[in-house]
Amino acid sequence: MQTASEPALVREPEHENRSTDIARGRLKIFFGACPGVGKTWAMLQAVRRQRDDGVDVAIGEIDTHGSEMLRRLVEGLPALPPKHVHRHERMLREFDLDGALAAHPRLIAIDELARANVPGGRHAKRWQDVDALLAAGIDVYATLDVAQLESLGDTVGNMIGVRVRETVPDRFFFDAADVVLIDLPPDDLLARLMSGSARLTAATEGARSYLVRTNLLALRELALRCVADRANADVHGQRLKGRLRTAGATRERILVGIRAEPSHERLILEGARLAQHLRAEWVVVHVDRSTDVRDAHQRETLLTLANLADSLGAEFTTLPGEEVASTLVGYAHERGATRLVLGSRPPRRRWRALWRALSGPRIAERIVRANPRLALVVVGTSDDDALPARVVAKRTAETVWSGLLLAVFACALTTVIASVLLHFFATPNVVMLFMLNVVLLSLRLGRVAGAWAALLSVASFDFFFVDPRFSFAVSDTQYLFTFVLMLTVALVTSQLAARLRYKAKVATAGERRATAVARVARDLSSAIRPAQIAAVCRQTIAPLFDARVALVLPALVPDSIATENTAGKSAARAELLRDDANADDFVDTSVAQWTYDHAEAAGAGTQTLSGARALYLPLKGPICTRGVLAICAEDGELSNDADDRRLLDACCVLIALALERTHFIEIAQDTQVRMEGERLRNALLAAVSHDLKTPLTAISGLAETLERVGDLPDTERTAVSRSIRLQTEELHRLVTNLLDLARMQSEGVRLNKEWHALGEITGSALGRLGNVLDAHRVRTELPADLPLIEIDAIAFERVLVNLIDNAVKYTPAGSTIQIRARAVGDTMHLFIEDDGPGLPNVDPEHFFEAFTRGVRESAISGVGLGLALCRTIVDAHEGAIDAERRLPQGTRFEIRLPLGAPPLIEEERAA
Repeated sequence: MQTASEPALVREPEHENRSTDIARGRLKIFFGACPGVGKTWAMLQAVRRQRDDGVDVAIGEIDTHGSEMLRRLVEGLPALPPKHVHRHERMLREFDLDGALAAHPRLIAIDELARANVPGGRHAKRWQDVDALLAAGIDVYATLDVAQLESLGDTVGNMIGVRVRETVPDRFFFDAADVVLIDLPPDDLLARLMSGSARLTAATEGARSYLVRTNLLALRELALRCVADRANADVHGQRLKGRLRTAGATRERILVGIRAEPSHERLILEGARLAQHLRAEWVVVHVDRSTDVRDAHQRETLLTLANLADSLGAEFTTLPGEEVASTLVGYAHERGATRLVLGSRPPRRRWRALWRALSGPRIAERIVRANPRLALVVVGTSDDDALPARVVAKRTAETVWSGLLLAVFACALTTVIASVLLHFFATPNVVMLFMLNVVLLSLRLGRVAGAWAALLSVASFDFFFVDPRFSFAVSDTQYLFTFVLMLTVALVTSQLAARLRYKAKVATAGERRATAVARVARDLSSAIRPAQIAAVCRQTIAPLFDARVALVLPALVPDSIATENTAGKSAARAELLRDDANADDFVDTSVAQWTYDHAEAAGAGTQTLSGARALYLPLKGPICTRGVLAICAEDGELSNDADDRRLLDACCVLIALALERTHFIEIAQDTQVRMEGERLRNALLAAVSHDLKTPLTAISGLAETLERVGDLPDTERTAVSRSIRLQTEELHRLVTNLLDLARMQSEGVRLNKEWHALGEITGSALGRLGNVLDAHRVRTELPADLPLIEIDAIAFERVLVNLIDNAVKYTPAGSTIQIRARAVGDTMHLFIEDDGPGLPNVDPEHFFEAFTRGVRESAISGVGLGLALCRTIVDAHEGAIDAERRLPQGTRFEIRLPLGAPPLIEEERAA
């Protein structure tokens, strides 16, 4: 008997560990509806039992809630030392994950799985600590409330008016090795709280406001449903694996079997009411038999039934099958269905009742015999809509009669051919000709025509080729056995051929749909722009339905990512992406706008704006509706076949996903541009704040010295003036590099190329540097026979100035800077080398990026633009520039430029 102090344990059966890693620990959750039901008490009892069985257990983090009973349960159990964290002038107790991993017991008990850790630790939440323990192979016992499941946060908040902030991902609950439900009736829980037998922690003290009987009943129901869902998922998984063959379903699931008849709308409505009453999932199933011959009216009826099922929240599916009962029973077992809803219409004519009696048990009886556990609900259907059915029957009869007439003609032709062959072959050999005729007719016209052909073949063979001829009388009784055997073989062959034809038709249709979806998915996977997606719609999707297709997208795209379907409703109109030049004659943007706003199909073949020429389908993405697909048949109307409509829906889903991908690609590109702009802005600000401010400060200080000290000696005054000039030149060089790089990136490099001697440009560059080279040795090795080169002298002089200035900055005084060149083949090689400390141990290409320096923080002036400017100018000359370490020390920059065909220079003649 359950008491107020000892809660009842409702145990879920043990099941296999779902982890694919056998070394991973097992998680056991003690699950309850709310605080106070006794989860911690049950967990400690289980830990004590494990310890008594010899398992190495440890208490990780347990809050006794001030309960004497819990304190006594904790006593005697080994506990892991806690970790104390100082925060906000308080010393807080925290679970020590590193200590637990070091101790590595077999089992650790941790209370309140959803608790948040003290900020600043390794993990933000306690369930992350538990995940680390499980990954280390340690089993964990933990407690959890239903309100702390992440997916139920909004549900519980709306239910009890309190939002639970500390949650656990649902995967932790469903992937746990075992879940134990700690259940306590609400009245007993309230009594325990009033008496003080159960206490709330400081973290859950706020829960007292919602611990009223109505909320406790709702939370209890929610907890029971969560455990039931988890058990049902396990049973369904085992059933799919084939491990459960006799166990019944643990949750209600309803199947509704329908035919392509308008009266079967009642079955769908009845199934919807039953599913709502039982709060169960339900599926509407249509069995497509090989004998079914559906005309346009039946296809339209089936499509209407499918739309009705979708609107009521059901899943609609069509199953190929020759025998309805066995197909429904197999699908019910596969889906774990508990109830099957079927329709029944009593025959009005006696001969129909007699025919049903002679044809064997009805579908319902066969289903009950095949699966007695499946509850069968039979709903009567009326004949109020019999007129369309009669029309359909008439058209079906016309089709059947035409097949029978073709069979008569084929048998007559076979008889004529057989009479000719009898002059060359014996009579038994001619029988195979009739058998071939039966097989061919069964494959082409179906089983009815095949059976009729079998009867006609036997009759023709008897009448024309068996003595006495031209009579059905048989002189030899052995022929009777031959006729019966021939008729049996012909009938069986015709049925097998018809079945083969049907299966081939189903396989071909399935392959066509699968191939079409795969082709559409392949083409859309490479589309990164809406125009490319529209091209796929026109070139790939339109031929599948023999129709014209247009993609209609919203005119205004929200800047932020939409979180609901109304995110794109700010568009006042719809903008047609004109991939098809003639799309205007069938696309009505007002209908497309309605479809986009309401996320529902409209236009031809629907109940909304049915006067439109085209069918408008919303492209529903995972986040919001991305656009509308307009499809218009080339001739007549769009196909009403349910399979074609499902193929069209699959294409719409693929298009919506492609548009979603392009949307996020655009966001990523914009984000990348903004990040790059932000990086350049920060680098520029850093340069302005340091490298530009430093020479300005030096100039200001030196100028102030000249103002205040009037009697400076001439030598010192000259030195101060020289320093001001050098700082000014350095500042001018930095600003010039900034402006030149910005201009080249925005406008491109404009070159004024002429033929120049490399030695002249090198001398001009050294002259511009002037006193900067006083502390260094410069050597030039430029052969006199170097050919002329076609370059922009001013721009290339800037390259040499930056490279030489870079060598001066990063080498100590007294170092040697060497400039040499040589012509090899059709390329000019120019080297600027030094014997300084060399490049840092990183990729040299990194230094040619803007705002990149060899030493991030140093007294060396510069903003890291010189080498980037050099790369830009050399690339504009169709050349290349590289940097490498020089052995034994130093740095080498190599510039390679195309020589071209220099002009001829006339030699001076001696006087």
